Amino acid sequence: MSLDVSPELLAQAEAGEVDEAAFVDTVRLSLPYAYDMIAGLTTALAAGSAPFADNTEPPATEAERGQLLRALSSDAIRGSLERHFDVRLAFQNCHRVAVFRPADARSAAFRDFTSVRSQLLNQSPELRDC
Repeated sequence: MSLDVSPELLAQAEAGEVDEAAFVDTVRLSLPYAYDMIAGLTTALAAGSAPFADNTEPPATEAERGQLLRALSSDAIRGSLERHFDVRLAFQNCHRVAVFRPADARSAAFRDFTSVRSQLLNQSPELRDC
């Protein structure tokens, strides 16, 4: 299971409308590694002038890797995190996550980061099974 959903949030979903802030809080509590990474990258992006901030360190554990993969492979979770942090997420492999300002989602830097070329250049034997 990806998220530890409270009975209250589940009842909201069953009724039709879900408070997105409560959903993001559920993500924060259920996937703390992923949430904290994105929060930290967002802070780094805001503090600098670079077109994006990215993580290049592999997770220390498989549990952390799993959290990151679950957060970024779910359109609902990913979209909620993008709206919450006001960023555009880009994901290359099991740990290389970048945050861009939404206005830069069509920039050359974003296109380069998400290109086939960059994906290929970011491969290594160590990441084969990530």
